[in-house]
Amino acid sequence: MVGYLLRRWAQMGVTFVAFLGLVFLLIQAQPGDYTQVYTLDPNIPPESRRAIAAAFGLDRPVWQQFFVYLGNFFRGDLGVSFEHYPRSVMSVIMERLPRTLILFLTATVIAFYLGFVLGKLIAWRRGRAVEYVFTISGVYLYTVFTPWFALVLMWLFAIKLDWLPVGKFITPELWVRSSVDSNYVFVRLLVTAAAGSALFLALAVLLSRLRVPRAGLVLAGAGAASCGLAVLGWGLSGYGPLALDIAEHIALPILVLTLISFAGTMLLTRNSMLETMREDYVFAARARGLPDNMVRDRYVARNALLPVVTSFVFSLAFAIDGGVITETIFSWPGMGLTLLNAAVVEDIPLAVGAFVFTGVFVLVAHLVADVLYAFLDPRIRYR
Repeated sequence: MVGYLLRRWAQMGVTFVAFLGLVFLLIQAQPGDYTQVYTLDPNIPPESRRAIAAAFGLDRPVWQQFFVYLGNFFRGDLGVSFEHYPRSVMSVIMERLPRTLILFLTATVIAFYLGFVLGKLIAWRRGRAVEYVFTISGVYLYTVFTPWFALVLMWLFAIKLDWLPVGKFITPELWVRSSVDSNYVFVRLLVTAAAGSALFLALAVLLSRLRVPRAGLVLAGAGAASCGLAVLGWGLSGYGPLALDIAEHIALPILVLTLISFAGTMLLTRNSMLETMREDYVFAARARGLPDNMVRDRYVARNALLPVVTSFVFSLAFAIDGGVITETIFSWPGMGLTLLNAAVVEDIPLAVGAFVFTGVFVLVAHLVADVLYAFLDPRIRYR
């Protein structure tokens, strides 16, 4: 496995350099010369324009600009944002990235768990009324027009019932006298959610290895206890009201994303389960008299999980720029809205930086999917 991982890292490095080259060529192939925005922007002083041109090789031939671009990227220097001058592209991305991660990671993890559990159950109970109800509901949610669906939920929960805020990501009046900024709280919320998810996953694996009866109830209790400890910790830290304000603003976007993503995961799990149930080893397990729950969970669901895990990992990777619609509707200042605004105002460095970050996540997602395949399916071995 170690040798395989080293080879894959090397392949990823070559692929990523080729990806950067393709992005650079696409920029150079577009009509006009975007580098003139750097050097002719009236908001940038002449001395700064000359310094930027020299730093990014804009006064050199195109092939030299490419190598300067590569060197700057691996040093973490993606240029200066036109829209947010004099801020660097990296600083803008680091500000917006936690907001997108906390939104899409939370929604994707919840949707994956609910979709897999329900998809497993309706496939095992094929032909019953519950299968038809959930399948029809899943098809509707999976094919629904996202902007319309988001606006309907916004009208219901934010305007009609007045339970949740309409948009944005914080209440400015609450943060005026705060000693920390929103990103400080976002990053810690992200760490808290990641730690809780890791603990939940470790407990799930442990319970499956120990074959604890009613493991679902134990996991539900552990999840509730983890949420309680997280709420208690935030309350004692003094940042509880700020975290609650973010939670109120993030609840509606998470609800929209969860319902749409959960439907796709549920349908994919159902179809994968139905295919796996026809395998010979499933019939052999039933012929040995094993309990239905064991056959379903250890023989069918585990192998049906492979395409679902792949979809889950890639959905996390594409969440960086895949949230353009959702973030625009809810005015959520994450990477999706940043990428859209950068394209509208022709902020090429920021748009390219966001796009390149997506490429990084996709490459890492491929590696994670391969490793998870080997973990979930004992038949797969990398030599």
